Amino acid sequence: AKDIEFAEHAIETLVTSSVNQNQFDALVDFIYNLGAGNFQSSTLLKLINVHQYEAASQQFSHWDYCNHVENKGLLTRRIDEATLFSFH
Repeated sequence: AKDIEFAEHAIETLVTSSVNQNQFDALVDFIYNLGAGNFQSSTLLKLINVHQYEAASQQFSHWDYCNHVENKGLLTRRIDEATLFSFH
């Protein structure tokens, strides 16, 4: 629980629209992996905050690169996050 507190705090302070539990959980995983700074400047956050949840879910897959090279493991993780985020 201690390891994800920073991610939860980032959501609580940066997300201004309401998110359901699945969306919250997907964002925790995303922020835990990529950091709050990347989330803060992301199109993903901007879309969430204007209630464009479907468009936001499509943003996860843009974060599957490591050292400018697409990473299959990261892509799988991003797809899982997007799926969870979209599940009502």
